[in-house]
Amino acid sequence: MLTLHRAEFLLPDPAEPTAPSFADGAVVVRGELVEAVGPYAELAAAHPSARVRDWGRALLAPGLRNPCGQRLLERDYHPDPREEIGVEPVVDGLVGCTDEARYGASARRGLQRMLGFGVTAVAGPFARAAVRTAVARSGLVALPGAAGAAGLSGAAGLSGAAGLSGAAGLSGAVGAAELSGAGGPGEGAGLLDPLAVLPLARAVHGRVAAGGRADFAVFPVVAEEGEVRPAAGGCLATVLAGRLVYRRR
Repeated sequence: MLTLHRAEFLLPDPAEPTAPSFADGAVVVRGELVEAVGPYAELAAAHPSARVRDWGRALLAPGLRNPCGQRLLERDYHPDPREEIGVEPVVDGLVGCTDEARYGASARRGLQRMLGFGVTAVAGPFARAAVRTAVARSGLVALPGAAGAAGLSGAAGLSGAAGLSGAAGLSGAVGAAELSGAGGPGEGAGLLDPLAVLPLARAVHGRVAAGGRADFAVFPVVAEEGEVRPAAGGCLATVLAGRLVYRRR
């Protein structure tokens, strides 16, 4: 089945300043792969039988990479709602734990929360077998530590529409080592959202391109002084290997 994802702003490759972008753009997905990327009107005419998911005034971009995966999944504890201690990660809550089942359950909950922030790739390496299994079963791309920490600078604009800034968040070079330092109140929760600590151009993993795996996210947008950028704090939808794995309610 073909699915056509439409958004007011489409940025297929935020890490490349010269890459094309589209106002009222769309991505056509067949199975696990992207079949086409371009203007909505053009792709809708070429694929009249495609199911349409119209995300409205939103930004569609590649999924994000979380450079703090090892910290979030092997040190911080993601509570079970039945524990009634909240939903935010407990910083260093797994330090000293030897229970693999507890690691696995916490990791599954943490990975599910990452999907709500548009994450499609997570950086390791992961020492715990239960965590490696949870990551593999989630469908997220597992990155080595160096790849997770690497960042690309730059911003891209939308031609024929409001400009789009890739510079939301910290402007300097931010690596995994810096982000996984000493804990503090609420720090674990903040690290779940890559856009809270990285600009879009450096937070994305890969690009949305014909023939590539259909990993992307749809974000609410913020318009400021003629520029449009993704809003931090969570996405509207996450698509992983062509599957809609998260949708904000």
